Amino acid sequence: MTPPETSPPPLATQTVAFVLVSYRPDEPAGMERAVAAMSAGLRERGHRVLILTAAPQPRPGTGIIRLRELPVTFPCHDSTLRTTIQARQTAIAGELDATLTRHQADAVVYVDGLWGLGRLAAAVSHRARRVLAVHVVGHHADLAPALAAAHRVIAPSAAVLAEARARGYDPAAWRIVPNPLLIDPDQLERPDAAHREQLRRNGPVRIVARLGAEKGVASLLAAATPSSRPVQVVLAPAAFEAEPGSQQALLDECRALATSAGADLRPALAWHQVPAFLAGAAVTIIPSARETFGNLALESLSAGTPVVAYATGNLPALLEGTAAGILLPLEAGPGGLWRAARDLVADPVRYRQACGAAYCRSRNYRSADIADTFLKAAW
Repeated sequence: MTPPETSPPPLATQTVAFVLVSYRPDEPAGMERAVAAMSAGLRERGHRVLILTAAPQPRPGTGIIRLRELPVTFPCHDSTLRTTIQARQTAIAGELDATLTRHQADAVVYVDGLWGLGRLAAAVSHRARRVLAVHVVGHHADLAPALAAAHRVIAPSAAVLAEARARGYDPAAWRIVPNPLLIDPDQLERPDAAHREQLRRNGPVRIVARLGAEKGVASLLAAATPSSRPVQVVLAPAAFEAEPGSQQALLDECRALATSAGADLRPALAWHQVPAFLAGAAVTIIPSARETFGNLALESLSAGTPVVAYATGNLPALLEGTAAGILLPLEAGPGGLWRAARDLVADPVRYRQACGAAYCRSRNYRSADIADTFLKAAW
């Protein structure tokens, strides 16, 4: 049973703690990027933010606190993390409780039932507002106790609510809080009209993805044919993977496919580099078969660059009512994505409309504005 409502939305400065085991700056994954952007928005509104993580930090970060009672190495598999949590749940919950108490947290956001330690929320006695963020509908063993302990449940899109309903959960009381942009679109240096026309004529097609089979990059590269237009692909490993070694195996496969297709395979980018990279593309292709929100699509829109993708998950809602991209059914396959991208850049009028619509839609996702939405939803 979900705990009863206890308080109205806050008016004063709040201390909000996010719990995400794998959080590291520049981690190429949606939950980590969403936490960073929401944290930026909350700080802009004058609130204090903590991020509790078990991942080693490449550099000191403001408000990032390392959990010492969760000894896992990365990349980590779900089952390994679950087993470790089960074996050490008393110690981990105790550390969470002590940390939240020491920093006087007003609210704690468990960013996922497993990776956000939501399954342990009931064992944490500190009287903070408990918010469960459901970015993906995970394993019932993690999600069920996390839901039972939450004062409020939030999700980034109606697509997540639909998936939860299909899995037998009742998301009627869940609140939608979209993922915000990490960089305000008005602060980006976008190509002017002349530069954008040059990109339309001969600029690169760009693809940015995490190393996961579901992201569809290998299939896209396999369907590519050599072209005079450059194709540039950024692939990055994450702190989690489907099976040990699966990311390296996929990288090796994509490297061979890129060579055959004449594509340029590039290393990972920092978060702040991604919008600028996409701004220099003629079009962004997103070959993913599953998108619960679509962070990359939104970042491409913020750069004024049209998107070609499958009509899956939240992408139709993200582009609804705009001409900012082309969405195809999954049945169209990777060949359909390539054809749609070629058709778009071949039509100068449609292309200019797409670029303008892309930027306009992105302005709805400024981090401070979404932080306001979060605070209203969390209480």
